[in-house]
Amino acid sequence: MSDPKNLSIKNYSYHLPEDCIAKYPLAERDASKLLIYEAGRITEDIYRNLSDHLTAKSLLLFNDTKVIQARLFFQKATGGVIEVFCLEPHEQYSDVASAMSQRNKVLWQCLIGGASKWKHGQVLEKKIKSSGKQISLGARFIAKEADCFVIEFSWNPAELTFAEILHFTGAIPLPPYIKRKAEQLDETRYQTVYAHYEGSVAAPTAGLHFTDSLFKKIQAKNIQTDLVTLHVGAGTFKPVKTETLEMHEMHGEFINVSKATIKNILLNLSQNIIPVGTTSLRAVESLYWLGAKIHLGLISNEKQISIDQWEAYDLEHHHVAPFDALQKLIDFLANKNLERVMMRTQILIAPSYKAKIANALITNFHQPQSTLLLLVAALIGEDWQKVYAYALHNHFRFLSYGDGCLLWFNRVRA
Repeated sequence: MSDPKNLSIKNYSYHLPEDCIAKYPLAERDASKLLIYEAGRITEDIYRNLSDHLTAKSLLLFNDTKVIQARLFFQKATGGVIEVFCLEPHEQYSDVASAMSQRNKVLWQCLIGGASKWKHGQVLEKKIKSSGKQISLGARFIAKEADCFVIEFSWNPAELTFAEILHFTGAIPLPPYIKRKAEQLDETRYQTVYAHYEGSVAAPTAGLHFTDSLFKKIQAKNIQTDLVTLHVGAGTFKPVKTETLEMHEMHGEFINVSKATIKNILLNLSQNIIPVGTTSLRAVESLYWLGAKIHLGLISNEKQISIDQWEAYDLEHHHVAPFDALQKLIDFLANKNLERVMMRTQILIAPSYKAKIANALITNFHQPQSTLLLLVAALIGEDWQKVYAYALHNHFRFLSYGDGCLLWFNRVRA
């Protein structure tokens, strides 16, 4: 696997007309169009019929993260409005769940709209009444870091968790390319029907197409499903602004996956394993590399559990088999009396990367010059251009609320 650091991002661009970007979801989730790609051949259908294009005993992996209402608006005494976008917990918290469960106060890394008007140490306040509760939320400017601000939130009633505070006082953070304010429908439609663990500031959008009736059809065909958790950060929308990848810093995201799920993936390595969404794929490929590092003696304790941006390329020459990597990871968890992998990953999947676990990917259509488009190009090569040209010519809807595709790149023939 060659090093993608010198890859030119200009080669991963295309013209995306504004009217191709879906501003609203379709009335029915599973009515979205589905492009099916395999070995250069393209067909199309709708998500409702997805199971027709999958083999029995396949394993679909879904990201069950839940989008938090991460956008907060504070009005200053002068009348000016400060927007606070909650990116991720401060590094003092071991994981997203513990930060979301904090009571009384919490530290958070944020983006600030109107930061020049907010002085260090100044406290902004907002008061609302919701569900019969009188809630007071304060935000104190603590520090400015390289690419974010550290904000201390404090609130009353103090017994409420930060997750509850965001639910009562925040707004759904629609992506910047959906150029409208969040509406009531977004509270349900910008969540998957299986969303569970709060912590994302963007939806795992490939999963937005799935419905209870579609899950029943999947189950009826004896297709397995399982869950991983990767909390999606705002960095997922961050375009590559450098000429080559070497100077681009990949965003880090928190993963939480049970030992039982890892065992299930291991048992199904001879079947088609299909992540639903780029976040699910990044999670499962990160598990492989974590196991590979354990196999190679590079990890001895829980504090060393993480995947950096370039590790997949640095370690590729060791050729650790997927079975061996996952088994080593399971053994490590058992030896440490751990039931879950909880870690941060910066894995960057770009052309020259070869998937270790996944055989196909279900995903939406992504922005030009984005790391998500690079991921697609890594899986299907230069045919990404063919897929995107077909989608544009045939009026597919793009980005978060848009249509999607099933991309086969290493199908197991049952």
